[in-house]
Amino acid sequence: MGVRQFKPVTKSSRFRSVSDFDVITRTTPEKSLLEPIKKSGGRDNHGHISMRRIGGGHKRQYRIIDFKRNKFGVVGTVKEIEYDPNRTARIALIEYADGEKRYVIHCKGLSQGDTIVSGPGSDVRTGNAMPLKEVPLGTAVHNVELIPGKGGQIARSAGTSVQVVAKEGDYVTLRMQSTEMRMVHGNCMATIGEVGNSEHELLSAGKAGASRWAGKRPKVRGEVMNPVDHPHGGRTRGGRNVVSPWGKKEGVKTRDKKKASQRLLVRGRKRGKATQ
Repeated sequence: MGVRQFKPVTKSSRFRSVSDFDVITRTTPEKSLLEPIKKSGGRDNHGHISMRRIGGGHKRQYRIIDFKRNKFGVVGTVKEIEYDPNRTARIALIEYADGEKRYVIHCKGLSQGDTIVSGPGSDVRTGNAMPLKEVPLGTAVHNVELIPGKGGQIARSAGTSVQVVAKEGDYVTLRMQSTEMRMVHGNCMATIGEVGNSEHELLSAGKAGASRWAGKRPKVRGEVMNPVDHPHGGRTRGGRNVVSPWGKKEGVKTRDKKKASQRLLVRGRKRGKATQ
């Protein structure tokens, strides 16, 4: 996979870049695995804006992804690799030996025609899914469950993975890409390998219209508003902390320290500049 640059025939195309889609094998999705998406425009059930800066965007349909990988012991073949407008990663269409078709997150190194399998006792091979307690130390995994049977929640976006670094009792310690260390139950499922399309972070929108295609509307800073519209409005902010239009602090930690999952946090991610 690579990045395709545009010729600077216009001002906006000078810095714009898109994926070359070289791994994509089919442009039309599997109809049996589609669901409609209803757009809200950021409005709630009263019609009031509850989430700002949302609106427009290209029409799209949702692809039903198998995050649970609970079809144990049945070999599946990668039939197609497709583009998914709802996520940064690519998706792979799997056809199992019994004829059932499912979408899974496409991982780096998985090609059309390869076979995958999930469940306890599976081989440690790219694309296979198995409980974390069976994954060897040092292995990179993705689509990791936080609660057994709930489905993968960690490392699902393009180019991401977590590393299995330790095992103690019923729990396995994982190192996130943010350097955070977290303990997860050994019965949680994980898929071997790294999520594909790692070049996604190198892409540049190049123009405002590309953001509008994604459903993102412009953001206006509070400093350029009037005092009646925002606490930061007027000639100066007055040295106060950054707050929302309703006076609530922004940029502060919001994670609940008493939450049950916090007890499984071994080490938080590194913050701020590195000291030498």
